Amino acid sequence: MRRAPRNAVLAFAARIMRLVPHRDSDSDGLTTIRDTRHHAHRAGFAGLGSGPLDPHTERSGTPNPPRLMLLVCGKAAVTGGECLLTDGQALHSDLFTGDREAGVALARPRTAFFGAGDGHATQVFTVHHDMRVSVRLRFDGLARWNPTVQPYLPQLRAAAVRHQVRLTLAPGQGYLLDNERWLHARRAFTGDRLFWRALGQPLFPMPRGFAPAPASVRTPMLSEAG
Repeated sequence: MRRAPRNAVLAFAARIMRLVPHRDSDSDGLTTIRDTRHHAHRAGFAGLGSGPLDPHTERSGTPNPPRLMLLVCGKAAVTGGECLLTDGQALHSDLFTGDREAGVALARPRTAFFGAGDGHATQVFTVHHDMRVSVRLRFDGLARWNPTVQPYLPQLRAAAVRHQVRLTLAPGQGYLLDNERWLHARRAFTGDRLFWRALGQPLFPMPRGFAPAPASVRTPMLSEAG
């Protein structure tokens, strides 16, 4: 499919999720992602500029971020703009096997605060009662950290970048991800790049997060708060 009209993206999203409206979404629930030339330097609005985006979880500053994110290309950038995805399971395994102390610290409850004044106290890795793990992350100006995890942020950022997979999307192409498992980012771009994004809760059963990789199964049971 070379073209993906907005109404086709919306129709597909409605088949798989209950759309969750938010600050940047349009009246139909979709968000138009393009360089507005007005938002780039405001914390939390970098997606509406042309610069790079760090690996992050959508709506990380809310108590219950949407489980699904659909992103579809309407118009590709002239240069750059590739999507970058990091599997949270790979990130988790990297930290717990390469520097277990970092992984344990980043799973301690309420060691991060994401969002503005009405944001949410949480942690990077949330371990659920069935031992599955969810990841939640952002690195921008709306991320504040407990001093106990500050020393581990360079390892966290390096691992998140190390495991990135690059996607170069043409018009009509896109991806659907589990927002509790995958982090996404973007390279800087030039040109009138246009994407549509849908956020929502699945209309089908989904287990929480991911099962830890075998090498990191000793992840401590710490908290479901987050």
